[in-house]
Amino acid sequence: MTTALDVDWLLDAGLAPDAADDTLAPLYSAAAADRLDLPFCADCESPIDLDQHVCDNCGSVRTLWRTVESTGTVHSATMMHRLEPGLVRTGAPYPILDVELTSGHRLIMTSRDRTEAVFHIGDQVTIGFRSLGGVAIPAACLVRLPSRPTKESTAQSISEEHP
Repeated sequence: MTTALDVDWLLDAGLAPDAADDTLAPLYSAAAADRLDLPFCADCESPIDLDQHVCDNCGSVRTLWRTVESTGTVHSATMMHRLEPGLVRTGAPYPILDVELTSGHRLIMTSRDRTEAVFHIGDQVTIGFRSLGGVAIPAACLVRLPSRPTKESTAQSISEEHP
């Protein structure tokens, strides 16, 4: 039975990942408890990618999952304007972000909630979770910083400095 909490703002529930997937079960289990657990090399403690089986640093195949700080920096951002009826539930553009976490991991995600905010390279984010088909998945929340100049305010400043 689907509840209101299972209805994601962006994607159809049929696209939910398999929370029992052996490779990513630690991620989904921790996310269900509102924690972000990610893999590290068990020998040299380097962060490793979610689908990585061998450590780039030392060659170990041993992995250890641990809770990381849920903060990071937007490494790249784009606004997706493609609509896919039956898959994408929104009719508005939505962000796709490459976030570099303070742990050294990089994750691709969207925003936790529907937003009109525009993400920029260098923006600070916290990681929250969306529920997609009952599975908690990581998603970004923009940290509110002092407002950045717009094209209009920049043009206004230039014209005031150079009449």
